[in-house]
Amino acid sequence: MAFGSFDKGSNAPMAEINTTPLVDVMLVLLVVFIITAPLLTNAVKLDLPAATAAAHHDKAEQIRLSVDAAGLIYWNDAKVTEAELAGRFTSAAQADPKVELHLRVDKSVAYDHVAKVLATAQQSGVTRIGFVTEAPAH
Repeated sequence: MAFGSFDKGSNAPMAEINTTPLVDVMLVLLVVFIITAPLLTNAVKLDLPAATAAAHHDKAEQIRLSVDAAGLIYWNDAKVTEAELAGRFTSAAQADPKVELHLRVDKSVAYDHVAKVLATAQQSGVTRIGFVTEAPAH
């Protein structure tokens, strides 16, 4: 960078901007973009064969856990006790780590009861928990 002037007797700084480095950088960028642009648009053209097959969807095991208004717990529509839940959750989580718990709870059930069920599921290794609700009637 030049800080002096071309006049030998003047001590004032040079007031012109040196644009040479800016032009050099812009030309280098232009060359880089010219070279890389065709590489981004080229693709290998293939004529792929057509085949029909059903899509494979891995569905995780689902546990339908229901708690009715009386506080009774149903595991896939079979009545269970609160003491049995931990063992069932543990065996389901060991059989399939992606097991999903679909929790259906009556709206009159106390939150304390639901919190205990959720804590038991979490401690047993069930990490995917969903709450099932009904859509409001219009």
